[in-house]
Amino acid sequence: MQGAEPAAGVLYLVGTPIGNVGDLSPRARQVLAHVDRIACEDTRRSGLLLHNLGLRSREQGPRLLSFHEHNQASRIPELLTALEAGEAIAVISDAGLPGISDPGELLVTAARAAGHAVICIPGPCAVTTALVSSGLPTGRFCFEGFLPPKANQRRARLRELAGDRRTLVLFEAPHRLVALLEDLLTELGDRPVAVTRELTKRHEQQVGPCLSAALAHFRATPPQGEFTLVLGGAAAEAVPAVASDAASLRTSLADLIASGLSRSEAARQLAQQTGLSRRELYALGHTNEEPG
Repeated sequence: MQGAEPAAGVLYLVGTPIGNVGDLSPRARQVLAHVDRIACEDTRRSGLLLHNLGLRSREQGPRLLSFHEHNQASRIPELLTALEAGEAIAVISDAGLPGISDPGELLVTAARAAGHAVICIPGPCAVTTALVSSGLPTGRFCFEGFLPPKANQRRARLRELAGDRRTLVLFEAPHRLVALLEDLLTELGDRPVAVTRELTKRHEQQVGPCLSAALAHFRATPPQGEFTLVLGGAAAEAVPAVASDAASLRTSLADLIASGLSRSEAARQLAQQTGLSRRELYALGHTNEEPG
């Protein structure tokens, strides 16, 4: 049986609602109400969330400590010292599961290296919420988070991803969304997409079904809020339609040899065109067997 939580000297990663406050789990509520301190991106925003959830008043409740990309270098040693002293510490992000595109990842690495227990209290996550509701394949996917803000670097990254057949999940800020959609369309073609915002809220929105349609929508309707994009992966390469019967293959081999190629070179070139075995094509010129 699991012991009482929160436990002394343990770092807890706690998922908080990404929109609907009803998504906070009873276990998360228990941990957040009783840890010694909570490390969060924005103390004012998190303080309001905890107050609205009835977990913290102005006078009582866990101490809130700012923890973000600009102060993590100094905060991590401080938090490790607190864990060593036996404090129970929770880490939360502004919304969702901490450690996804935020400094929580580095703190977890440091805490584990120092021998401290790290426990995740599962909760809402925009990545998986958008993915499973998109209608796109979920068996294999790739999360890229925020792409580089500079256009040249962003396009270079997209070219690296162009051949990936997995579903792709991205984050983007509203002021860069249209530029991202333009680059996606230019570099990857008009793929299926679900551009999501306000996930779990009353006015949850999913715009698609393809990049060109989403781009047209957001050119006409200025983007607002943070976005999670779910993009279809690269299509499987089409196998060229070629004659595969033995007679046609022998004819093709003969034509290549007549053009000046050796039998071996002709077999190699035809193998590239058909996807068949070079060795079997070479042998085809000497036997009546069809390649397998």
